[in-house]
Amino acid sequence: MKAIRYVLIAIVAVIVLAIAAIAIAMVVIDPNDYKPQIEKVVEEKTNLDLILEGDIGWSFIPLGLELNDVEATLDGERLVALKKLVAQIDFWSLIAMSPQVDTFVLDGLEAHLTINEQGEGNWTHIMPEPAEGEAKDKQDVASTPEQTPAAGTSDEQDGEALNFNVDNVQISNAQVHYSDLGTGQKVTLEDFTVNASSITLGSEFPLEIGFRVETAQPQFAVDGSIEARLAANEALNDFAMSGLKAEFKMNGEPFGGKSVTAEMSGSAKANLENETATLSDFTASLANLTLSTNLDVKGFGAKPALKGRLAINEFSLKDLLENLGQPAVETTDEAVLQAIAFSTNIGGPAGKPALSDLVIKLDDTTFKGSGSYNLENGGIVFDLQGDTLNADRYLPPAVEGADVESDKPAKTAAAGPEGDLLPLETLRGLLLDIDFGLGELIVSNLTINEIKASTTASKGLLKVDELSGKLYEGSFGANATIDARTDTPKWTIKSDVSNVQTLPLLADLAEITMLAGGANLKVNATTSGNRISALRDKADGQISFNLAEGEFRKMNLTHLACQGIALVNQDQLSTDDWGDTTPFNDMRGTLDINGNIFDNTDLVASLAGMKLEGKGTVDLKQTLVDYELGLRIVGDIHRDNACRVTEYVEDVVIPVECRGDFSAGAASLCSFDGSRFRDTLKTIASNAARKKANEEVDRAKDKAEEKAREKLEEKLGEGAGDKVKDALKGLFK
Repeated sequence: MKAIRYVLIAIVAVIVLAIAAIAIAMVVIDPNDYKPQIEKVVEEKTNLDLILEGDIGWSFIPLGLELNDVEATLDGERLVALKKLVAQIDFWSLIAMSPQVDTFVLDGLEAHLTINEQGEGNWTHIMPEPAEGEAKDKQDVASTPEQTPAAGTSDEQDGEALNFNVDNVQISNAQVHYSDLGTGQKVTLEDFTVNASSITLGSEFPLEIGFRVETAQPQFAVDGSIEARLAANEALNDFAMSGLKAEFKMNGEPFGGKSVTAEMSGSAKANLENETATLSDFTASLANLTLSTNLDVKGFGAKPALKGRLAINEFSLKDLLENLGQPAVETTDEAVLQAIAFSTNIGGPAGKPALSDLVIKLDDTTFKGSGSYNLENGGIVFDLQGDTLNADRYLPPAVEGADVESDKPAKTAAAGPEGDLLPLETLRGLLLDIDFGLGELIVSNLTINEIKASTTASKGLLKVDELSGKLYEGSFGANATIDARTDTPKWTIKSDVSNVQTLPLLADLAEITMLAGGANLKVNATTSGNRISALRDKADGQISFNLAEGEFRKMNLTHLACQGIALVNQDQLSTDDWGDTTPFNDMRGTLDINGNIFDNTDLVASLAGMKLEGKGTVDLKQTLVDYELGLRIVGDIHRDNACRVTEYVEDVVIPVECRGDFSAGAASLCSFDGSRFRDTLKTIASNAARKKANEEVDRAKDKAEEKAREKLEEKLGEGAGDKVKDALKGLFK
C-alpha cells in the first residue's frame, strides 16, 4: 500500500511540476519575440508573405492562443487577413482527458479568391511546386501499400463516442471576395457572423448566423439571418433542428430592382444510421407565396419512401409577379390568376412516391385527382378531373387594329425561323399513363362538355387513346398517335363527329355563319414532320361528311337558279324578297386531303325542286375556295312566273361558282356562272329540239290515222266509223 501511495504522490508531483513549468514558461517567454522566425518559416515553406503586425498572446487558465492583425499576401496581393483570433481550451479538461474548447473567436477574417483567364485559382499557388526529385519521391510514397493497422486499434477508435464540448463560438465581420476574370463574375460574402454557445454532443444548443452575399452578374444581393437550435448525438449520426427562423431579404436585377423577402420556419430530424428524416411544421414563403409541409422520409438511397402532406396556400399569381418585379401576365379577363392553390397527400411504396387527395385550384376551377412517379424508370401515372374551365379568360387581350393589320403578323412569322413542335429526345424518354377529364371547357369561344382524354407514352410512341366530348348538341371522339422514334415523327389522326350543329360551332370558332345543320364527319389522316409547315404540307387522308338537314346562310341558291330559268323563259323576275338562306336535305361528300389542299369531287345535296351537285377545292393555307356548283332542276322551285319550270328546263343544270377568300365571309363568294351557261343552253336547245321532233311525229301520226280512216269508211260505209277509229288507235300507238 505504501508503494502505491508513493507512486500516486509521484504522479501528482510530476503533474504539479509540469503545470508549474508551463505557467512559468508562459510568464517568462514572450511569443512576440519569435514573430520574425515564424514569418521566415512560412515564406520558406510556401509562396506566402506572412505579416504579423499585431501582438501574439497566450493564457494559462484557460489555455489559449491569441493572434492580432495577421496578413498573408500572394504575389504581392492580399490573400488572407485577420483582425483577431482567439482559441482557448479549458486546461482542467485536458487534465481530465476530455478536452473542451472554452472560447473560439474569429474577427475580421478577409479572404480574396481569384480565378484567372486560364481557369486557375490563386489558392492553388500557395504551395511551391516540388522539385523533380521530390515529386518522384512523393509518387513512390503514394504508390506504397498502406500498412494494415494493428488488430483492434481502428475498430476500437471508431467505436468510441466523440466527447466534443465548446463553450462559446463567435465569428464576426468575416468576408470573402471571389472573382472570375474569365467570366467577369464577382461574388462577395460579407458581414458573416456566427454565434453559438454550450455546444455539447447529445444536448441542444442555440445557433445564430448572419451574412450578406452580392453578385455582379446579375447584380443581386441577399441579406440573410438564421436562428435555430441544433442537436447531434455523440456518434454524429443523429441530428435535430428546432425553432428554425430564417429570413432572406433579396434585391437586384432578377427582381427588377425590387426588394423581396423569403422566410423559412419549422423543425427537422435526420438519422443517418436508420436512414430516416422528418420535416415538421415546415413553412417556406416567398413574397405572397407560402408552402407548408409535414414529411417523413425513410431510406436515403435510390428508393426512398415518403409520407406526409404538402400544401401551397391560396395566392395571386399576378401579385406574386408584381412582388418579384417580373412582367405582368396580360389576360383577357383581369380577374383571373388571383386565386391559385395546391394541396396533396404524399405516400406510396419505396421508390414510387404517390400523390393522393390532390386538389388544384385555379380561380373558380377545381381539379382533383392522384398521381405517382417511379424513381427507377421515370414512369408517371396521373389522373386529373376538373369541373369548368374558361380558357379564353386566360388568353392575351385582343390588340386594337389587329384585324386591319392581320397581314403583318403573318409575314413576320413566315420570315422568322420556325421552331420544332416536339422535343424529340425528351419525348423518347417519357413513360406516361395520363387520364384527364373536364366537365366543361370554353376555348376559342367553343363550349365543349364532358371531355375525356387518355394518353400513354413509351419509348417515343405517344398515343391519345381517347379524346371525346360533347359539342353543340352533338358529340366527337378521336384518337391519335405520334411516332417520335425517328427524327421525322409520324402522326396518325382518326376522328368521328356526330350531329354537331355547324352554325353555332363556326360562329363561335371563326365568326363564320354560312352553314347550318347537324354535321357528321369521319376523319382519317396522316402526316409527318416536326414543324407546322411540314405537317400541313405532308398531310394526307380523307374527310367524309354529311349534313342531314341544314341551310346555306347569306346566300340564296334558289334566286341564282331562277335567274337562269328566267333567261331561258325570256322573262323578268318580279319577286324582290328572296331571303338570304337556302335550306337543303342530306348534303354529303368527301374531301381528299393533299397537303393544304382539300379536294372535293362528289358534293351532292337535295334542295327544293333542285339537286345540288358540285366539285372544287379548299386551300387552307391561302384561305381560298374554288367551287363549281350545279343546280339541277328536278321540279318546281319558286312561285315567280318567270321561274316557271317548263319542259325546256327540266333536268337542266343552272351553273353557280363559289370563289374567293372564305375568311372574308360567304356573301360575295357565290354567283351565277355565265361562262358555263352555254352548256345549259345546249341542254335547253336539245330539250326544245326533242320536243319539236316529238310534236312532228305526233302530227304525222294524226295525219296518217285520218287518211286511213277516210279510206276504210269509203269501203265499209258510214256506219263503220266508230269501229274503224278503235282499230286505228291500236295501230298507231
